[in-house]
Amino acid sequence: MNFLKKLFGNREKLTAYQIHQFEGESACKNQQELLERYGTIALEKQNTLSNVVEDLSWETDLEKGTIQFAGKATFPMQVLGTLSHSSGTWMWAWANTKSDIPHNLLQQSLILKQYGDDNGIDILTNPEFAADDRDLHVIGMIASGMFNNSGYYLADYGRGIMCVTIKSEDIDSDYHNSHLDTLTTFPRMISLYDINHRRALICYLKLKGYQITENGSQITAVRNDDTITASFDELNRLSKLNG
Repeated sequence: MNFLKKLFGNREKLTAYQIHQFEGESACKNQQELLERYGTIALEKQNTLSNVVEDLSWETDLEKGTIQFAGKATFPMQVLGTLSHSSGTWMWAWANTKSDIPHNLLQQSLILKQYGDDNGIDILTNPEFAADDRDLHVIGMIASGMFNNSGYYLADYGRGIMCVTIKSEDIDSDYHNSHLDTLTTFPRMISLYDINHRRALICYLKLKGYQITENGSQITAVRNDDTITASFDELNRLSKLNG
């Protein structure tokens, strides 16, 4: 069964603005929990988007709500916010009233704000804060994973960088949700970010459609004929990953 159907049942009920959360799953309470839940699946899917748009020129059409690459591939987008090169600050798109960003392009940023308001998550509710490129990737990954986007894109326009999310069936059709990608994507994720390895791996595998069994320091994840096993130390750090 497709893992999106496992999350929400009928595909017709899915929209680009629904937060992906399993039934009975509690809301995240901070940035780290968001990254643990959604970051690794976003990192894996980002590889697919990068293969499509890497090194291509881009331009946006705010009236149409699209981003175009090399004058050819055009995709729907949502604007999350911008990072100013001069001030080194991030501003959420919902707070940037001077840019006249169309309201229909703010939907994901506004839902993230509401989620942050509901759960006390500062990164989602502070209109503007000091940030760098690394923070942009964290914001992009969280949003990409939460909304099941095809990926996020950091569009450098000279004075700053605009972070947008992209959702496209054409890109999604190239994403194969591969079993073997798990063995490379997850080690990369934990090398980049200081997260709870065990929680992050369980979230990642669930979003990929695996059934999880926990037994002491080991977890086993099964999807059709594929099996992943992982072992952790007493601090929940990954010690072995096989599949």
